[in-house]
Amino acid sequence: MPELSIGFIVGAVVVILALIAITALIVWKSAIAYRIKVGEAKVGSAEEKAREIIDDALKTAETKKREALLEAKEENLKAKNDLDRETKERRSEIQRYEKRVLAKEETLDKKLDALEKRESKLSSKMADLEKEKEKVEELRQSHLSELEKISGLTSEQAKDYLLRTVEEDVKHETAVLVKELERQAKDDADKKAKEYIINAIQKCAADHVSEATISVVPLPGDEMKGRIIGREGRNIRTLENLTGIDLIIDDTPEAVILSGFDPIRREIARIALEKLIVDGRIHPARIEEMVEKAKKEVETLIREEGDAAALEVGVHGIHPELIRLLGKMRFRTSYGQNALKHSIEVAHLSGLLAGEFGADVRMAKRAGLLHDIGKSVDHDMEGSHIQLGVELCRKYKESSLVINAVEAHHGDVEPESMIACIVQASDAISAARPGARRETLETYTNRLKQLEDISNAFKGVDKSFAIQAGREVRVIVVPDQVSDDDMVLLARDISKQIESELQYPGQIKVNVVRESRVVDYAK
Repeated sequence: MPELSIGFIVGAVVVILALIAITALIVWKSAIAYRIKVGEAKVGSAEEKAREIIDDALKTAETKKREALLEAKEENLKAKNDLDRETKERRSEIQRYEKRVLAKEETLDKKLDALEKRESKLSSKMADLEKEKEKVEELRQSHLSELEKISGLTSEQAKDYLLRTVEEDVKHETAVLVKELERQAKDDADKKAKEYIINAIQKCAADHVSEATISVVPLPGDEMKGRIIGREGRNIRTLENLTGIDLIIDDTPEAVILSGFDPIRREIARIALEKLIVDGRIHPARIEEMVEKAKKEVETLIREEGDAAALEVGVHGIHPELIRLLGKMRFRTSYGQNALKHSIEVAHLSGLLAGEFGADVRMAKRAGLLHDIGKSVDHDMEGSHIQLGVELCRKYKESSLVINAVEAHHGDVEPESMIACIVQASDAISAARPGARRETLETYTNRLKQLEDISNAFKGVDKSFAIQAGREVRVIVVPDQVSDDDMVLLARDISKQIESELQYPGQIKVNVVRESRVVDYAK
């Protein structure tokens, strides 16, 4: 019985599984059939919609086509109308132009006819004039021949006679006029020159103090003299050896005299000695230290003096080395006149005169300030201060105007500009001020007399004059005894004789003049 129930259960389970399988198959087939039906329905509706869309598109395209055709026809019609209107306007304008051209052609034809008539009249008049000209020429020739018979001269001879007469009259009148103009010009020039120079001198009045070759250092007491001399004179020897200056310690109370021709070295010695006196410690090592400090102070003072001079004059852009050399001129003298103060004064005078003459004031001041720059190095280098100054100005790129002014301020070369002449005059004014320079009258007159005696000793010399404070000698020769070629040799011989017999600073210009004169009087 148990086996029977188990078989029953298994059979029931198999039957149930079979039923489930059959049911599932039926359901699957039904679903497939439904899907197919639904898909066919959708396809049919899609085809229907597609046909509707196509129909609508065709209708729309047909409508658009008709509208486009209508618009094209309208545009074509409009363009045709515009073209017709423009064509009518162009035709009317061309017709107006044709009328104007025809009118101008008619006017030109009328003018041509008038010109042709005038030309024919002129041709006939020209022919008449030619005939009249021939008649006049015949009459002139006949009159000329009659005049030649009456006067006994040909036409060329008469022309030469008239020209000679007129030429002589013109020469005489010209000579009289030129002489009068020269006299008037000289009078006016002298008057104006004096006026300009007086004004410049009055505007630039300066005080002058003659420089000396000694310096005096005051002492706090006479016992300081022994300390300065030192044991066995070692202190004074050290100071003299380091500075190159002679110390004169004599009976002068409370003073030491410093003597030397070089003002810079004398100034270094003075400053060093004053520092030693204040310090109180005087021995060789201390002296060397103070001398070095004094050298630095003097160098600083030199640059400050150069800057102050350029600033006072109002000249800028000068090379720093030239500024330093200007400062060195503070310690340079010429016949007792301070070289830096002289240069400053010349610069001021040059500026004032340039303003009067309408020249470049700045350039005149610059040339005046640098005209004696060679004096700052003439103790150390060979050559005159003019040659040295020219070399320095060229070295430090000064302008050609300044270089010529430096070279020509003593007449060594011809001045090439108004500036050079102004500097030359200003230098003479500054040097000629009363008290500006000192020289014993005897030495001065002897030198001038020697110059004239040397020149007069040569054969053919009529007379000679020492001018420019002895810087130039002008020799007048007899024209019958000395030719132009002999003048060159004579000038050279005189210069060589002066070089061998005289001692002088700078250069002396020998100017030989040969002049022939013919004098006559018109009565």
